[in-house]
Amino acid sequence: MIGLDPNYFIIVGPFLLLAAWASWRVRSVFARYQSVGVRSGMTGAEAAAAVARAGGSEVTIERHQGFLSDHYDPRTKTLRLSPEVHDGRSISSIAVAAHEAGHSIQHVKGYAWLGFRTQLVPICSIGSNLWIWCSSSGS
Repeated sequence: MIGLDPNYFIIVGPFLLLAAWASWRVRSVFARYQSVGVRSGMTGAEAAAAVARAGGSEVTIERHQGFLSDHYDPRTKTLRLSPEVHDGRSISSIAVAAHEAGHSIQHVKGYAWLGFRTQLVPICSIGSNLWIWCSSSGS
């Protein structure tokens, strides 16, 4: 059996709780406004294209599987929107799509924190896959 140091939970626990709370809030607010339509009748994909274009960004917009899996990939200048957002005509769909399009504008404007975040993604990906091996080797 893997023995975990109690200090691990003291250090990591608050961050896990904060992440869980933030995820719950995003999902609950999205669900609340998913049934409220927009007057324009635009889909999330159309709104994202309009926001990106207004900010001087040229992006490809793709439908991407997964609930709220929406993200901007600066390597390929691609907005990947979940089906609910891509095809949705709700306040939630438009808001999420516009948010992701905002990242493409940050990319065009050279926003430093977006570059920093982009550099961290591969590191965090490796770390999230290797942490279990590191934590079990200490026992």
